[in-house]
Amino acid sequence: MNTRTRVLTGTALAVALGAGTFGAVSASATPAPVQAAAKKDDDRNFTTSTHLTVDAATRAAQAALRAAEKENQKVTVAVVDRNGNTIVTLRGDGAGPQSYESAQRKAFTAVSWNAPTSVLAGRLAQTPNLKDIPGTLFLAGGSPVQANGAPVAGIGVAGAPSGDLDEKFAKAGADALGDK
Repeated sequence: MNTRTRVLTGTALAVALGAGTFGAVSASATPAPVQAAAKKDDDRNFTTSTHLTVDAATRAAQAALRAAEKENQKVTVAVVDRNGNTIVTLRGDGAGPQSYESAQRKAFTAVSWNAPTSVLAGRLAQTPNLKDIPGTLFLAGGSPVQANGAPVAGIGVAGAPSGDLDEKFAKAGADALGDK
């Protein structure tokens, strides 16, 4: 077989394989109306939720930090989303090293139970094993952020000499956003 025959045979084979592949892909493609119907049926398998934007989380953290600074308190403020993922953390000048993690854990705890952490700390008397849940911290200083009564974020503050002050500052951050 000469070179020209081999090239023509190879080209014909490549064209045949390409056409077969294209035909198989085209045959397995679902028409658009069926895809739309499938999507409509799948909608019942999904939920939507409200999330705090980075700008809103930053505004809330700054409001909490300003409230603490007005009272000469050195704190860290953390804002987490509904799933407990940190959106923003602001460590105030002079805040202790322990305050960073404590603020995040208070925020996580507040959003997880949609309640201020001071209220949750009171529940430990009846259910002491709550404190064993990973990532939580049942000390005053966490406040949930709600949209239409549902938790969408948590704000945690740590570093003030009392949990009551921490929680006051966290609430100032939540109040800066308003209940929507």
